[in-house]
Amino acid sequence: MKTTLILASALYALAPAASLAQAGKVINEKDVNEQALVNMLTPEPRTRSIKVTRDQPPAPPPSASLLITFETNSAQLTPQARQSLDVVGRALKADKLADFRFAIEGHADPRGNADSNLRLSQARAESVAVYLSQQQIDRARLKPVGKGSAELMNTAQPAAPENRRVTIKTLTE
Repeated sequence: MKTTLILASALYALAPAASLAQAGKVINEKDVNEQALVNMLTPEPRTRSIKVTRDQPPAPPPSASLLITFETNSAQLTPQARQSLDVVGRALKADKLADFRFAIEGHADPRGNADSNLRLSQARAESVAVYLSQQQIDRARLKPVGKGSAELMNTAQPAAPENRRVTIKTLTE
């Protein structure tokens, strides 16, 4: 049985739980597009401003959402996942993204115990980082982080595929 992982948009962190699955477009493995990824991961240019706004959260970091598959309870990438990550690797080498680092956050659904979910999510994030580094992405640009099952996208359906994901976010600091 395959587990589908989603490289998820940071918009999910700001969306109400009931609408998380609809919060952003998720790109299927067969539809991964290098230019779209570059556009999704490129931060807005910073501007100098003295305008002060209160009670407004900072903008989420740029991110991309795409489906990546692993075997259930495994951190081993499938051939389809490798093909998608080849496109991600080319996008991360683009001139617009060459100067940025990226967080790779692994997530799990809550079906296992918390410790094993945390280990599995970290292993999946590491697996993606290792594969991308094999695509000539400097490993220092990739920061894998296991989140376990603490940040469910779909709380109404805890075992939903979107809860088993890897999120790639552009680090702008």
